[in-house]
Amino acid sequence: MKLVEYEGKELFAKYGIPLSKAFGVIKNREDISKIKIDSYPCVIKAQVLAGGRGKAGGVKIAKDKAEAEKIMEKMLGMKMVTHQTAGKEISVDEILICESANIEREIYLAVTMDRKAGKPSLIACAEGGVAIEELAHSNPEAIIKIPVDPETGLLDFQARELAYALKIEKEVFCSFTDTAKKLCKLFIEEDASLAEINPLIVTKDKKLIALDSKVITDDNASFRHKEWDNIPDRESSEIEKEAKEIGINYIALDGNIGCMVNGAGLAMATLDTIKLAGGDAANFLDVGGGANVDQITKAFKIILKDPKVKAVMINIFGGIMKCDNIASGVTEAAKNVNIKVPLIVRLEGTRVKEGKEILAKSGLKIHQADSAWEAAKLAVQLAGK
Repeated sequence: MKLVEYEGKELFAKYGIPLSKAFGVIKNREDISKIKIDSYPCVIKAQVLAGGRGKAGGVKIAKDKAEAEKIMEKMLGMKMVTHQTAGKEISVDEILICESANIEREIYLAVTMDRKAGKPSLIACAEGGVAIEELAHSNPEAIIKIPVDPETGLLDFQARELAYALKIEKEVFCSFTDTAKKLCKLFIEEDASLAEINPLIVTKDKKLIALDSKVITDDNASFRHKEWDNIPDRESSEIEKEAKEIGINYIALDGNIGCMVNGAGLAMATLDTIKLAGGDAANFLDVGGGANVDQITKAFKIILKDPKVKAVMINIFGGIMKCDNIASGVTEAAKNVNIKVPLIVRLEGTRVKEGKEILAKSGLKIHQADSAWEAAKLAVQLAGK
């Protein structure tokens, strides 16, 4: 789950990471006249889940009240396209207003998972406020990586070594080492997959401030964080939200072939097979290993809510759940749902022969395939009609 900037900064405040003063968050036009800004210039920032807001007009500086209100009126509800939105427009529904800062120096500081090392890694660079991905490609030597033990967090000597390597000024040396340790602590305790400050600034009056935040938490740890239930899901479509509520793993994609698969690995392989056959999947959908009639019926309904779907491909391996039971579930579900697009089914595994017989005798127009490749080619062909 990705947090917008002000939500990330709320976590920063919880762990004592230094921040600039925030005047509030605007969520509707009525809030614009109510917000109290007690110092100018102030910074007005669109709260969206995408980088590159500044270049897209999502970060503005206002020198007085009149200009601030004018900017907020224009920014709230605007459609924004950045280099991270893949050409798609995203709506600005929330705005953060905060105190401006006199920047003397910008630093990059983040904690993420190093899967190769099997532990968190602190990443830092003396050049903050830049696209870290581009810097990693053009000048990888500029990026410092420090492994972090999840049991002990960042140790004092590690924080000091990092500060020396980045040539941190003596006036903010202790504040920097403390911030680095606290960011690691936040990452571990909040079950994050990324905790990033870009930029972490040194002001002209020698204060350290986290000017921006980017925090991504791991959904798998939601059972430990009931407070996450109060955070709105800004990324999922309405169909994805509905699927989540009924316990189906569903992600909308851009293609026109709806997919129903059991098991995430097989689902990924199915998407690749459809692509190899010349088509594109409309979704990732994993009904799980214990799919029953009710679950399959719900999955059908979710898939068919996408108007782009021109064919549905079912690719299920019968392991714990036998193919004949799966076939019975598919035929019963198909009768309960008005399916107006071609339905292609590929079954494999335990009691596959019996499962295919059930599909053949169902009286429904079901296209059976003996392999995933055959099913994918047939789905692409029928979806194109």
